[in-house]
Amino acid sequence: MSDLIKEIQKRKTFGIISHPDAGKTTLTEKLLLFGGAIQEAGAVKSNKIKKGATSDFMEIERQRGISVATSVLAFEYKDHKINILDTPGHKDFAEDTYRTLTAVDSVIVVIDVAKGVEEQTEKLVKVCRMRNIPMLVFINKLDREGKDAFDLLDEVEQKLGLRVVPLSIPIGMGSDFQGIYNIWENNIQLFLEEKKQKVGDTVKFDDINDPSIDEVIGEKAAQNLRDELELVQSVYPEFSRDDYMSGDLQPVFFGSALNNFGVRELLDAFIEIAPMPQPKESDTRLVKPEESNFTGFVFKIHANMDPKHRDRLAFVKIVSGTFKRNENYLLVREGKKMKFSSPNAFFADKKEIVDESFPGDIVGLHDTGSFRIGDTLTGGEKLSFKGVPSFSPEHFRYINNNDPLKAKQLAKGIDQLMDEGVAQLFTLEMNNRKIIGTVGALQYEVIQYRLEHEYGAKCTYEPLSMHKACWVEADEKSEEFKEFARLKQRFLARDKYNQLVFLADSSFTIHMTQEKFPNVKLHFISEFSND
Repeated sequence: MSDLIKEIQKRKTFGIISHPDAGKTTLTEKLLLFGGAIQEAGAVKSNKIKKGATSDFMEIERQRGISVATSVLAFEYKDHKINILDTPGHKDFAEDTYRTLTAVDSVIVVIDVAKGVEEQTEKLVKVCRMRNIPMLVFINKLDREGKDAFDLLDEVEQKLGLRVVPLSIPIGMGSDFQGIYNIWENNIQLFLEEKKQKVGDTVKFDDINDPSIDEVIGEKAAQNLRDELELVQSVYPEFSRDDYMSGDLQPVFFGSALNNFGVRELLDAFIEIAPMPQPKESDTRLVKPEESNFTGFVFKIHANMDPKHRDRLAFVKIVSGTFKRNENYLLVREGKKMKFSSPNAFFADKKEIVDESFPGDIVGLHDTGSFRIGDTLTGGEKLSFKGVPSFSPEHFRYINNNDPLKAKQLAKGIDQLMDEGVAQLFTLEMNNRKIIGTVGALQYEVIQYRLEHEYGAKCTYEPLSMHKACWVEADEKSEEFKEFARLKQRFLARDKYNQLVFLADSSFTIHMTQEKFPNVKLHFISEFSND
């Protein structure tokens, strides 16, 4: 048992969230660089550096310089095993990000120094706060001109509703940026700009009143720094790990991921304070990581990670016990035993087979179509983890087959992409026409691109003006439901799991329907049911 506890204590599993372009993928790359997992970091958009970002492995991601899929990266740093879930920042892929947040124990929020708190950051932080996930804030791109550090701290507090404590502060900004004073370790680190892609050197001073600081950064900057430190000590609370762990206090670090400023400080403080794998609530009880019996849940499915082999991988977060290769485990929803001969650990698109994995780890299981998002795997106990929701889409289009000879490939492609949760498929009850619903419009391009390149099928879309998809909960034998079904038959569809869905064309329609049929309940979120 003590070996299991040792392994649990070594692990930190976290997600990185931000608005698009705040530098999330760049930060992920630099964390890997410090962990020694890569020797040189790739730029997401720079044409000067031909190497692409490690965590962006789909062709469409490289073309656009955005992350489309959630990727999993693991590396070792100072005797810790760190698992990063790099989520898509683009709002059109929000649903994938929401689901990924069910699999992390803590989160790093990346904020652009010039743009401050943006809309997507607000939405994601709200989801983290609903779950009380410990958050750490990294204010990025200090090598560019941006907002004043204290104005930004105020903005983070007001817009995100957080209570912050700066653990580092910048010395200058943009062209005057000289480095960072690390409050957490009480030292100054000056950075040399030449080494953008490799880890830079640092110069350390242990005392803020050391006169040689004035020589290195100039008297004016040194005096300014001392004044700011005084302000930090008088205005902000002291850092308390308990408050951070309960989601009531958020430490803030400043830096520039592209130039390696402040990334090591972030990582060093992170491994010291961030939580190890945490217990998770199931439908029957709270499951603790140190229990000897294995449990885990599927939070993502990705088809065709390797386009040469039509493989599907289910990403499973281990909640408790030890997962072993070639052992029988129970897929609770189906009630059937399964054995996995080649479970994978990840390094972006590189995978290696692992013999055993521990709580906090993410394993990839080869899947022939048995898994759904939200599925629970256990050593035999019948329990299901809660809270992997599906949200009502905001965009709807009819999907049509463009090549009658490829109907089979299209059906298979749509089926597998829907299993991944990239979008939702609704089939109209009256004529079986297929409608694809997404949270963001860019998903349609991704679906079209992947159907053609991975399945050899071409599709076209037809616009459809719908407001929301509402999951219907009602007694289907009641007269009231029958009347509802008769009046609304043109707008009733089934989702992939055969749940009844009402496609409403406006919020007024929803309001009127609820007034007229009070016992027919309409839901905007479907918890993926495990029945």
